[in-house]
Amino acid sequence: MKADSLRAWVWVHKWSSLVCTLFMLLLCITGLPLIFHHEIGHLLGTEIETPALPPGTPRADIDQVLAAARGEFPGKPVLYISQEPDDDTFWYVSLADSLDELEKFDVAVVDSRTAQVLGTPRFDQGFMAIMTRLHVDLFAGVPGMLFLGFMGLLLVVAIVSGVVLYSPFMRKLDFGTVRRDRSSRVKWLDLHNVLGIVTVIWALAVGLTGVINTLSVPALNYWQTHHLAPFIAQYQQGSVPVPSELASLEQAVVAAEAAEPGMTLSFVAFPGALGSSNYHYAIYMRGVTPVTSQLYQPVLADARTGQIVASVQQPWYLKTLYLSQPLHFGDYGGMPLQIIWALLDLLTIVVLGSGLYLWLRKPAAVARKTRQGGNPTQGDRA
Repeated sequence: MKADSLRAWVWVHKWSSLVCTLFMLLLCITGLPLIFHHEIGHLLGTEIETPALPPGTPRADIDQVLAAARGEFPGKPVLYISQEPDDDTFWYVSLADSLDELEKFDVAVVDSRTAQVLGTPRFDQGFMAIMTRLHVDLFAGVPGMLFLGFMGLLLVVAIVSGVVLYSPFMRKLDFGTVRRDRSSRVKWLDLHNVLGIVTVIWALAVGLTGVINTLSVPALNYWQTHHLAPFIAQYQQGSVPVPSELASLEQAVVAAEAAEPGMTLSFVAFPGALGSSNYHYAIYMRGVTPVTSQLYQPVLADARTGQIVASVQQPWYLKTLYLSQPLHFGDYGGMPLQIIWALLDLLTIVVLGSGLYLWLRKPAAVARKTRQGGNPTQGDRA
């Protein structure tokens, strides 16, 4: 590699890393407990435990579930009802003060078999809520998400430039070499390079999926405005307010399951909520295989009659979003993959921390040569 090209890559790697490092450290630290959010919830006593019932106990009517949730929060409109992919023994019913709420929800957890409210957890309070908000948006809503997305892009640039620089910096050393007989800074440099190349694929995958996840709200808004609204317009002309009286959701879900055989219900967006329209239930079905279970097929049902209107094909960018979300937190493979994700997360923390240390401990001679436009020696590069 020519000297000018090498110097340019060094500059790109240095500044992309420096700008994003503190935020990436924050995301790695907050992401670690999120990998085990269910397990931590059980330890903290915040996970809802469903009562044991005889096998084969029939499921309650979804309308009864909704009635129970509304009884806990009278006067508040329902925005969503959903289930965990691996547990259909209870429903999460999300309610809010307004239909356009994106952050503050009341949640009723309702037994899917008895329609009894099991609890009303505050997902916006406590340790895990703080970790989630710091990781997702820095308590700054959509602007915070987009800012973290930009930091994620800088991380991707830092990773790519680091890979480019790895060969010319390390060509005289065997893979995995850490020169323990040299100065502390050189040992940390070797460790930074070794761990960086070991974790590169994981860090790149998590970084890219993290960037994609920060675009979830703009992507859903764009789909709703530019794809869903024109699609709906062919079935009903003009603007229609949210109906004051809604048809049976149970009947609409049964009809949606008949319309999409081989799929199962994941969640429902109510009229007026993000992901739906003003006058439809958006019934999101998902597949049953490991991959298709992460992809959703929205089925629109008229909220006044419960009749199925149409199935809406999701655009490529929403499919990409849905696939990236579980990959980001290692939700595909259960506990073994979660442990691997956690170990790689810890190694990445070491890579980020060592890179910051190398910059702060840059030798005076190297710093002076850099300011004068010179090229540091290979052994002193961070």
